[in-house]
Amino acid sequence: MARLLRPLTRWTTYTRFIHLWVPLLVSSVWIFIHPATPWGPALVLPLLGLVPAVRRGEGVQARFMLMRDGQDPAISVVPSATWRDRLRTVLWLQARMVLGWAAVGFSVWLPLITVDLIRISTGYVPDDNPFLPVPHAHWAYALLAPLPLIALYGVVIGLGKLITVLARHLLGPSTAERVAALEERTEQLLERNRIARELHDSIGHALTVAVVQAGAARAAGDPGFTDRALLAIEDTGRAALEDLERVLGVLRESRGPASGRPALVEADRLLESARASGAKIDAELTGPLETVPGTVSREGYRILQECLTNVLRHAGAVPVRVRIAVEDRTLSLEVRNALTAGIPGPGPGGGMRGSGLRGIRERAALLGGRARTGPDDGDWQVLVELPLR
Repeated sequence: MARLLRPLTRWTTYTRFIHLWVPLLVSSVWIFIHPATPWGPALVLPLLGLVPAVRRGEGVQARFMLMRDGQDPAISVVPSATWRDRLRTVLWLQARMVLGWAAVGFSVWLPLITVDLIRISTGYVPDDNPFLPVPHAHWAYALLAPLPLIALYGVVIGLGKLITVLARHLLGPSTAERVAALEERTEQLLERNRIARELHDSIGHALTVAVVQAGAARAAGDPGFTDRALLAIEDTGRAALEDLERVLGVLRESRGPASGRPALVEADRLLESARASGAKIDAELTGPLETVPGTVSREGYRILQECLTNVLRHAGAVPVRVRIAVEDRTLSLEVRNALTAGIPGPGPGGGMRGSGLRGIRERAALLGGRARTGPDDGDWQVLVELPLR
């Protein structure tokens, strides 16, 4: 019993029924002004659905009065963009009129039937109720009095659910709107992945340098070397804080500027940081780095950062060869380091592992380029080629 009566405690049960009555208010005014044409609203009001803005108004009203939280994405709140949207809005208004008249009829006549049944049980026979052709009074009619009210309860719940289902179908987003929403969601997911990679690359690089420098300073036992190690940790930490602030700025703003991210023209900063950690960097930069397109240059910087970070983390202070070349249509970036003896492939000494390797491939693929990683002639090689567009 409690389950059957639960809809009576929900606010949407009543707002849905009020939503059905709204078109009848307009119809009542029309009938009062033009009593000779009571059917006028049924013909005129649905045609308003051809106006693009009407779909927005109907969607906002349906969300507010038919849905529990008022934020159901299954109902669109944008104007009609195509004739299909306009025709769906016309059908929606027509269905709303029909169901509205049904709601008014049931909510008026069913309570009247209950009242007349009670009156009949007391000895009075009404002659103005077409739904009760009763020839004579009898007390037993009082037993039937609750039935119209039970039917009214079912009508209120049923019509409310029916108008909600129709709203989702006739006011729901079109195919183009669904595609646009999917593209927006995809962009958000890509942005989140990019932010995750930014944090992994910048903070991971800073922590790796700090750990390597601290370990080397403790092992060296030289005050001068310790001072230089602390200075390198300080510089790397400041750079990581700048990157962190930049990433947090993107999180605070839905569309932060990408131009603030480091680019390949700042590659010297990465190389010096790796050298300060003990790695012997042999770098060769050819071609005008400043002419590389912003997106390619920024992603190239992150790829180089990931390569150096993984070399320091997994191979240690080993000789590293870095070659960056800007050609007519391609940016080539190659990082090579000696494989640690006895450890084949990309294991702990190979210089690449796990998400770092996957991140490099993802960055290259997103830009239409390619990345090759693996042993090559006794070294561990990362070779990335990115098209210049």
